[in-house]
Amino acid sequence: MLPFPRPHRHDVLIAVIGLLGGLLMWTLGLHTQGEGPLAPSWASLLPLAVVCGLELVRRTAPRTALAVGTPALVADQFTTGNMATVVLFTDLVYAAVVYGTPSAARRIPVAAFLITVATTIGLLAWFRTPQALIVGVVIGVISFGPAITGVSVRNHRDAAEAARLRAEQTALLAEMDRTQAVAAERARMARELHDMVANHLSAIAIHSTAALSIDDPGTSRDALAVIRENSVEGLAEMRRLIGLLRTGDKAGPSASPTLGSLDALVEQAAANAGSSGLTCTFEDTRTEPGPVPAPVELATYRIVQESLTNALKHAAPGPVAVRLGRSGQSLTVEISSTYADRPEPRAPGSGAGLVGMRERVALLDGVIETGPSDGVDGTRIWRVRAELPVDEGYMTS
Repeated sequence: MLPFPRPHRHDVLIAVIGLLGGLLMWTLGLHTQGEGPLAPSWASLLPLAVVCGLELVRRTAPRTALAVGTPALVADQFTTGNMATVVLFTDLVYAAVVYGTPSAARRIPVAAFLITVATTIGLLAWFRTPQALIVGVVIGVISFGPAITGVSVRNHRDAAEAARLRAEQTALLAEMDRTQAVAAERARMARELHDMVANHLSAIAIHSTAALSIDDPGTSRDALAVIRENSVEGLAEMRRLIGLLRTGDKAGPSASPTLGSLDALVEQAAANAGSSGLTCTFEDTRTEPGPVPAPVELATYRIVQESLTNALKHAAPGPVAVRLGRSGQSLTVEISSTYADRPEPRAPGSGAGLVGMRERVALLDGVIETGPSDGVDGTRIWRVRAELPVDEGYMTS
């Protein structure tokens, strides 16, 4: 492991070019001032070598480079002077602002400005000649100019970095929204497929079992009729869903089941459940039906459909009652069946029916209750009760 970070290749290039340029000026006798009072001509190469070495750490240690480079520049003024030393020092000021800490980036331009003003005023007071203003301008160009340039570059760099981060955050949020939308759509498709297919396939499974277990031509004929009816209706439902998936919402709301189809749904369930000893009834207690949002109609239909399917699988012989009512701005649907604590259902299931009903109700900000309870005659019943909002605010949202 290296004790110091490897310098950037651009910094190495700047240091090499500065050193070669300074040696060339010294060889040609191009000095910034006459013979220094305290040092020979070759002494100007020492400050040059120092600032060239500091260029190697202008990114990794910018404040240290500026702190050491400032005395080197002052020492250069007591020699014959080298323009390359001055130019490299301006780059150290610039690098200290661009690559230094935010506090250093704020303080260095202020300090450079104050030094320029103080030096100019001091030289005017000491020499009392207009030429002192030229010296002040040169000091400002060497110190304050690079500092201001560094501030501008740093601000642009920070703005570009902030824009990049915002773009990344926007892309991340867009990807999260897309993922959530895909997950929600997959969940909706899973609910639709389960609710449509489970009802028909459960009836097919139950009646095919009866046809295989009972050696009676009449029973087999009736079972096959029910199996065919459910197969045809299941295929029709599948075609409808596939059409919706292919055309989006172009199929229109008429393609979705409505409350007006509940009586036909219950009649079909009664035909399917006759061999299991179940009697299905439908009661609509709404005095003023009124308009109901399409999502509420679809959710109500699917809840009844799934509840009837569960009754066909699990309920004991007895009544299966479907009640539809409206109280204020809430549509109420209740399905009750005789509770049977059987070890296995009449037909296999996935266990996702109750989950799908709760998801549908939650999406509409409704309330659902499921579970066994005591009936009016003391028998145990399984009850599903859901309340869905149908107020005007929901319909226009």
